[in-house]
Amino acid sequence: MKKMRLLSVLVSSLLFICLVGCGNQDAAEQKDSSGKGILQGQVTMPLEGVRLYVYQPGMDLYGPAYAISSATIEDGAFDIELPDGDYVVVARKRAGGEESGPVVAGDNRSEFIRVTVKGGVVDLQVSAPIKIGDKRNFTGDVDESRTGLAGKVMDSDGQPVLDARVHVYDHVQMSERPKFVSEKTGPDGSYLIYLPAGGTYYLAARDKFGGPPKLGDLYGRYDKGTIEPSAVVVMEGQVLKQVDITVTKVW
Repeated sequence: MKKMRLLSVLVSSLLFICLVGCGNQDAAEQKDSSGKGILQGQVTMPLEGVRLYVYQPGMDLYGPAYAISSATIEDGAFDIELPDGDYVVVARKRAGGEESGPVVAGDNRSEFIRVTVKGGVVDLQVSAPIKIGDKRNFTGDVDESRTGLAGKVMDSDGQPVLDARVHVYDHVQMSERPKFVSEKTGPDGSYLIYLPAGGTYYLAARDKFGGPPKLGDLYGRYDKGTIEPSAVVVMEGQVLKQVDITVTKVW
């Protein structure tokens, strides 16, 4: 009888240990398979008031972000929880304290950084130097020359867009203010931009001016069916024509 009772107690204990252990293992597995991770790190200097802007691949890196971290405090540290996946991140601090808007001279901005989140913690050290220089010229501010760009701004239905402006950048990231901005398009959607010299340029068009595109705005980049903007090569003494840009509503 005593042996039977001892065996019964031993079996009960093993069952209890198994249930507790299995429960902890299940919880661990659920935690590992949660599909989320933490992107954390520090803005070197350190720098206070910086936000980390997170974009998914294919998003406009100058439009609304997929996620934005809280502003850093004195130690420059940041952290943000994200679903597993690939991202492009950039740190920005606008001197006026705004969360959105163009980055201008005197603001801080890092390079674009590609990261992959796959559970756990991803550590990232970010340098966000002060932006120097903020030159932007409207067509009217550039002397008329034999070098330039011309075309039309159209909507997704192929109709001309009135009062749109074409923005000209000299780098594919289009991360600073445009170097040149056209006057507003007329009823036929036409624009003409004079440039001081030939070169390689990247174009975008929009119906609003200032700050990143917002919901409901018309926005589009010149491309040839690719995710990244397509380069436009302008030769000295050439007005390159039929450089048309299609804009769509931002949603």
